[in-house]
Amino acid sequence: LSLVMTVVMITTAHAQGSAQPPAAAPTPAQPAEAAPASSAPAAAVDSSYLLGVGDAVDVGLVGRGEFNTRTRVSPDGTVLLPMIGRIKAVDRTVLELSDDIRQALIKGGFYSDPVVRADVVGISSRYVTVLGNVGTPGLLPLDRNYRLSEIIAKVGVRGGVGSAYVLLTRAGADKAERYSVDKLAQGSGDEDPIVKAGDKIYVPTQEAEVFYISGEIKSPGAFPVSDKMTIRQAIARGGGVTENGSENKVTLIRDGKPVKKVSLEDNVKVGDIIKIGERLF
Repeated sequence: LSLVMTVVMITTAHAQGSAQPPAAAPTPAQPAEAAPASSAPAAAVDSSYLLGVGDAVDVGLVGRGEFNTRTRVSPDGTVLLPMIGRIKAVDRTVLELSDDIRQALIKGGFYSDPVVRADVVGISSRYVTVLGNVGTPGLLPLDRNYRLSEIIAKVGVRGGVGSAYVLLTRAGADKAERYSVDKLAQGSGDEDPIVKAGDKIYVPTQEAEVFYISGEIKSPGAFPVSDKMTIRQAIARGGGVTENGSENKVTLIRDGKPVKKVSLEDNVKVGDIIKIGERLF
């Protein structure tokens, strides 16, 4: 029995040694695809995004490392690239820029059919300024076309409560345009305009967009100005006139000056001071 066990052990050991796989033969080195110019991730821009001065772009050829480069759109609207030199980039999408580069490489005789990639890795040209009663005030990059309501939704309103209006000042304009929050939430087109680079957006606090009413009014004080509010509605907002008051005795102070002719159907503006006088007995 001992002899049999010894033979079995020797046979098993020999079989296990023979079962080891042979060492893998070295394979020829494969040419690795060149690494991109930078490890920085591409900016999440829309396909319709137009490049502007200062934007950073990674450009390269798929499978070839000699052309990979990072460049920035210069003040003259061009980017500087290997082999082909300067090429226009401003107001071009990355797809249009890629095709322009491809055509330039073919025309110059550098490649017969190159596959060009271009990625935006930094946005410096298209910003809007968002200020006021918002959650994240500051500069907001425009990586695509945004409507005013989308910008407000993106930055949020501090405390969840804001004015009934949003003020939009276009780039180069001296006067702000007022937009009702209610209309922004429900409207489209001109009621919810597309924001452009250089615009300024201001969201006032609820307390900043008020009118004042005093005199023979049941609930004098400051109240928010709603869209197209009339003086008649403002009086109702203040609880109506007292027994001694008269809607025919209304005085309106606007911008520090009294308004000569006042109608109850006139619209109320922010900062207006309305005073209800006593009726004649």
